[in-house]
Amino acid sequence: MNTKERGRRRFLQEGAALAGLAVAGTRSAKGQEAWSERFQGSSSDPKDPSLYGERSRFVTSLRKRMGAGDGFILTPLQDSAGIITPNSLHYVSSRDPGPYTPPTEIDPEKHRLLVHGMVDRPLIFTMEELKRFPSVSRIHFIECVANTIPTQNRFGWETVQERHGKMSCALWTGVPLSVVLQEAGLKNGASWLVAESADAVKHAMSIPIEKALDDAMLAYGQNGEPVRPQNGFPLRLVVPGWEGVRHVKWLRRIKVVDKPYLTQVESGINPRLRPDGKALWYNLEMGPKSVLTFPAAGGRPLAGRGYYQITGLAWSGGGVVRRVEISTDGGRSWKDAKLEDPVLRMAHTRFYLDWNWNGEEAVLQSRCTDERGTVQPSLAQFSEIWGVKPDYFQTTSNTVTHFNPIQPWKVTRDGSVHNAIWL
Repeated sequence: MNTKERGRRRFLQEGAALAGLAVAGTRSAKGQEAWSERFQGSSSDPKDPSLYGERSRFVTSLRKRMGAGDGFILTPLQDSAGIITPNSLHYVSSRDPGPYTPPTEIDPEKHRLLVHGMVDRPLIFTMEELKRFPSVSRIHFIECVANTIPTQNRFGWETVQERHGKMSCALWTGVPLSVVLQEAGLKNGASWLVAESADAVKHAMSIPIEKALDDAMLAYGQNGEPVRPQNGFPLRLVVPGWEGVRHVKWLRRIKVVDKPYLTQVESGINPRLRPDGKALWYNLEMGPKSVLTFPAAGGRPLAGRGYYQITGLAWSGGGVVRRVEISTDGGRSWKDAKLEDPVLRMAHTRFYLDWNWNGEEAVLQSRCTDERGTVQPSLAQFSEIWGVKPDYFQTTSNTVTHFNPIQPWKVTRDGSVHNAIWL
């Protein structure tokens, strides 16, 4: 082939390649145009579920409402995975009418936080100003002081969701309360503060200044998004490890004082009278506690004999959970469960134990020990502290809060699971 012919062929080949690129470019342009046309009508419509995300139609786990009005809305622990509770499943403690009644949704641009009392500089903060302070993100549980109260037994509340669902665990983001208090400056003698809500009854709680300066926080974020309205939008107090009633929602005012104020709610839940007339005043920290979430009453039954992985959650207001033990024979013998990372202070800890079920009746239970060495008590041990017999808690109409005895579940031969604490 001569040079002229080779040049002609190369010209044709290169021309065809360029034509192909041109066609491809045309197709690409048409594709981009079609893509553009497809999304020309896109918007930020909050009613469009695809813009926020929705779960599969095959996932049906829901909170459960207990009581009149809002009452309690309980977390479905039997369906939980890991340690984080999704915002849409976080428990809600409300009463209508009464304390914790959610206010009309608050406009964050109009919301203000007042810090005053025994401070050098009374201050008023907008939400924007609070968000300019250095922030922290920490995982903490919040548990209602009435979680697992024994009087639930009279109402037939027997499942893990009904008995233990007044608690959840989330990643909270906000400003350490100590930063704001230091900005205001504390006067000599300041030893407590009173945190007040923007709800209808101005729910207020007393907090020792030591706790406020330690790890309390003003939270505006929950699991990576703004706190939900039912859980305190736009601002709530988080007091790690302490009873949920202290985690004041819709926070609008902090007054620094020299003593606890015995607010309206505190005068109702404090003192917690024992049968002997003695009382526990300002018993604020939640004790070590654990519960099996599978197998558990209200969860899926066992399909038949064979291998299962027992799992549950443990937590303590006293710090880190150091040990969880599981018994499959009603407490006669115990085995150490595996703690899943991360194991954090004042947060849920997930634990596991391998188990081969022989098909016979079994009573399963767990107990946890925290970093202080405090061990979750049995019902008999808890009763001894109260100076009563265990059956007292089945019949009393008195408020028994901070109720943290070991929770047994009975597995029957048909694989169903039932509450066994009163056996």
